[in-house]
Amino acid sequence: MLKEFREFAMKGNVVDLAVGVIIGAAFGAIVNSLVGDVIMPIIGAITGGLDFSNYFTPLAKSVTATNLADAKKQGAVLAWGSFLTLTLNFLIIAFVLFIVIRLINQLKRREEAAPAPPKLTRQEELLTEIRDLLKKS
Repeated sequence: MLKEFREFAMKGNVVDLAVGVIIGAAFGAIVNSLVGDVIMPIIGAITGGLDFSNYFTPLAKSVTATNLADAKKQGAVLAWGSFLTLTLNFLIIAFVLFIVIRLINQLKRREEAAPAPPKLTRQEELLTEIRDLLKKS
């Protein structure tokens, strides 16, 4: 059983998947930093420092707090601001990924569109060989 597991774990697909997960996690951290540290502050500056993450609707009469963390301690709240913030983050991340994939696809198309050098005729091959021989002597 151990031998079978080792064979399974060392198959190309499993190793490729592991590498993909690790790279995906690193890329996710980069995109999260881009959204949280670059894009959201710009959006905050445009909207006058508006932060949706602290918006909520109390669902219990005992909730009197003005910030979400304290309100959750007091009772049930509908944290629609957090949902809105996460949805906005998702849309930004999806857009960034779309742009990255679009650029990659454009690069692939350019590589595919590059014409292959024309194949030499038999006469041109012979002339090339003669030229190379003359250079050696």
